[in-house]
Amino acid sequence: MEAAINYWRTRSPSQGEEMRLCPQAGALAEPYALMIFNGQPAIELSALPPAARQALEDWHQALGHA
Repeated sequence: MEAAINYWRTRSPSQGEEMRLCPQAGALAEPYALMIFNGQPAIELSALPPAARQALEDWHQALGHA
């Protein structure tokens, strides 16, 4: 998940004074933070909110891992 966040941050850097994440990175940030906070090494795809699932799927497609 960290690699996907970094991909989206590179593709669409943070913007504004608040350094707002792009929608894809933002969608992944909360579940990733919860994984870290709870000490989870992984999370089921089905447990992710729809926007986070879509961001991961789009990242996989961009890398050619359809």
